[in-house]
Amino acid sequence: MSFLDLAKRRYSCRKYKDTAIEKEKLEQVLEAGRIAPSAKNTQPWKFIVVQQKEHLEKLCEVYKKDWIKTAPAIIAVCGDHGEAWRRSDGKIHTDIDVAIAIDHMTLAATDLGLATCWVCMFDIMKSVEILHLPDDIEPIALIPIGYSDDNKNQNPTKKKRKPLGEVVHYERFFYKDFKR
Repeated sequence: MSFLDLAKRRYSCRKYKDTAIEKEKLEQVLEAGRIAPSAKNTQPWKFIVVQQKEHLEKLCEVYKKDWIKTAPAIIAVCGDHGEAWRRSDGKIHTDIDVAIAIDHMTLAATDLGLATCWVCMFDIMKSVEILHLPDDIEPIALIPIGYSDDNKNQNPTKKKRKPLGEVVHYERFFYKDFKR
């Protein structure tokens, strides 16, 4: 399968089978995140894998939608702002680097027959408490992961995407009705 085909197959799954993920597959997904590139190779990420029922139940409390409770595992992806590279204007690259690692993991999961979803709208402070995070580690996203039981999303490439002409510009940014 080509990379483009793999990227088209990945989608945000919101219903999972009650099936444990094989340790080897989970480790491959985590390895894909570990080897992701980061600014100045700082690798400012931490991955917390939550699989035990009582820990999953607690972590699911930080998100308002019940579908997350169907996932057999959640990877809490955290960023360490103290380790991240800072651009000369002060911009910290933690979120960018973590997003790259997450993208690597979600694509690796798809390649292994697993499904994932990015969850970014959750109770940060409660998750810090549940995950026992130190002050310098921020939870950035929760990644539910497992085998899909989401029949309505089995054809993710049908989702509406903007055409290339709306998102690609050559040589400079171009507004259709703007003249400078």
